[in-house]
Amino acid sequence: MTTIFILEIQNEQDVVQARQRTREIAEQLGFDTQDQARLATAVSEIARNAFQYARGGTVEFSVAGEPQEFLIRIQDRGGGIPHLEDVLAGRYASDTGMGLGIVGSQKLMDFFEIESLPGQGTTVVMSKRLSKRTPNFTDLQLQQIRESVMERSPQNPYEEIQRQNQELLRAMAELRKREEELTQLNRELEDTNRGVVALYAELDEKADSLQKANELKTRFLSNMSHEFRTPLNSILSLSRMLLARMDGDLTAEQEKQVTFIQKAASGLSELVNDLLDLAKVEAGKIEVRPSSFEVSDLFATLRGMLRPLLVQGSSVALNIEEPEGIGQIYSDEGKVAQILRNFISNALKFTEQGEVRVTSVQRGHTVIFSVSDTGIGIATADRERIFEDFVQIESSLQKQVKGTGLGLPLSRKLTELLGGSISVTSKLGEGSTFTASIPIIYPYATEFPTLLQPMTSGRSETIASLEPTGLPILAVEDHPETLFIYENHLQQSTYQLIATRTLAQARQVLQQVRPAAIMLDIMLEGQNGWTFLREIKGDETTRNIPIVVITIIDNEKQALALGANGFLIKPVDRLQLLNKLNTLINQNKPQKILLIDDDPAYRYLVKQLLINTQLSILEAMNGWEGLNLAQREQPTAIVLDLEMPELSGFDVLKQLKSNPVTQSIPVIIYSSAQLDAETQSQLAKKSIAILSKETGSQTAAMSDDKPLACGNAKGERVYAQLQDALIKAGLVLDCGQSHV
Repeated sequence: MTTIFILEIQNEQDVVQARQRTREIAEQLGFDTQDQARLATAVSEIARNAFQYARGGTVEFSVAGEPQEFLIRIQDRGGGIPHLEDVLAGRYASDTGMGLGIVGSQKLMDFFEIESLPGQGTTVVMSKRLSKRTPNFTDLQLQQIRESVMERSPQNPYEEIQRQNQELLRAMAELRKREEELTQLNRELEDTNRGVVALYAELDEKADSLQKANELKTRFLSNMSHEFRTPLNSILSLSRMLLARMDGDLTAEQEKQVTFIQKAASGLSELVNDLLDLAKVEAGKIEVRPSSFEVSDLFATLRGMLRPLLVQGSSVALNIEEPEGIGQIYSDEGKVAQILRNFISNALKFTEQGEVRVTSVQRGHTVIFSVSDTGIGIATADRERIFEDFVQIESSLQKQVKGTGLGLPLSRKLTELLGGSISVTSKLGEGSTFTASIPIIYPYATEFPTLLQPMTSGRSETIASLEPTGLPILAVEDHPETLFIYENHLQQSTYQLIATRTLAQARQVLQQVRPAAIMLDIMLEGQNGWTFLREIKGDETTRNIPIVVITIIDNEKQALALGANGFLIKPVDRLQLLNKLNTLINQNKPQKILLIDDDPAYRYLVKQLLINTQLSILEAMNGWEGLNLAQREQPTAIVLDLEMPELSGFDVLKQLKSNPVTQSIPVIIYSSAQLDAETQSQLAKKSIAILSKETGSQTAAMSDDKPLACGNAKGERVYAQLQDALIKAGLVLDCGQSHV
């Protein structure tokens, strides 16, 4: 920051001089005439307040920041502003008009911050960014501006008043000109509106006619589909009876004829089912039944269901990749499966050799499902037509495969029904990729997953069900899908979520619980998150609660200036969020980790993995020593082996969790014991993570006797697993930022 000029406000003439100096400096910094007037007006208003209410003060002009800003700091030592929040919110009415001056000045500046303490005076900092067309000023140029301002004597106050009057006259003339232009424009709009109204009336009439026609079509399809189903089911049942020889043998020719009948009836039945589904969607009668499910379970079902579609000895392979890093989805599993079945079925039909690959990846609040094939591809002109009802594109394979032309249109409508979208990329002769983007949580849900119940009343079930060993984290977020992601991020960590969707609910929580930290979205619909942040930091009872502002706009400076302890931009990675919470909650606390393992080699391995961290590492060579150290030292986390002589790790874990002094210490199981599913489930309830020593041993064997550290690539896998567990346990890991 480079200071250009400091002015003392001692009398009325100094207020006028502050206006003059502001205009002079702004002119030399390249501001246009309008911005000069805005800056001068804002400074004179605040300077007048300092003189009128505090009998004086100082005005400091400087250039700071990158990109550069014209910064003005006005400070007085008066009695302060008693109703500052009401003034800034526009609720305070003063006989002298003080509130209007402050609010008006705030609107004229790019940045405006005011701090006022009773008996200690008021400080106002405001700034305006320099024009993008103006190059950055060097120190030498700023020095020249400072000398020019110092040498220039102040103008006569009457000249400043005359100049101000001229500006007002120009502004009034400009307003009068704009008023005349608006009057003329309104006349033209009135004429245009008459024509638009007539056009809308005609369009409404045609829209009503089309709506009635569409309703008739939908009703016809629905009724006919139901009417077709009964005779079709009868034909299929009778065909099966005849082919099963229930009423006697068939000749070879008869069997061939009945098989043709059965295949024709099956194809017609498939068409009827698609028509019925399409009619339901268009009529708005299809029901979405959201529930929590795992993508891995959905893919397992699809593997079993679609394998029979592959002809034995076929040169086409169906590869459904196991999803990684995707938590639970809260949507209609049946409809997601139907969309993917249609994609895969089409891909298999139009792929003669190669593979059909199904993948999934999570991006922010959305899961992207992709089905890629090495088939015949789709021409650019046909990529939208394939989503029209009954459209089938002519191709070399079209005559060989059966289809109704309704699968893709139905898939698009179902995806849109779930709040998502469909896209396709393709190249003739090389293959196609169909993609369905499905929200991780159904956006029109009236109920939420069991693990996510935001507060709805003063007495929250969420608060009543808090675990005594987990640190509560209050989330103030109005998007349910973001709360769902936070819940997944905090699962199996040392934290537990309290979800609120309004500031009123957050205040109710704070009356009942003191959270370890607050995650605040300041972009709340119809609510002011900045006011809530200022309120929390201004209250003696809550000011020490760490607040992390998490939003989509990069306004970190403003958040930190108003008292936020941390800032993150959405979407937030799990380890990034946990490490930020750990840093804020455990700051100034010793970071100690206790290793309980009878094998010195494994204790050494863990210590080498953490060699570049700031952790203090304690060691215990058996269970009894570990229990004593845990009670005496109160470590941040414990790494525990299960197979130890005398006192096993199972017994150590049991005693740790039954002792009030140690029950809240997070435990990480690090063992080579082979555990069955039931034992793993029981241990998962009492520990943060279960790591296998086998991975660590393999990594150690590959390391060529070099110590494993954060930056050692050969220790990457085991380090990543251990780091993940330690961060979930509440430890701050600063080494290897690339890992985090």
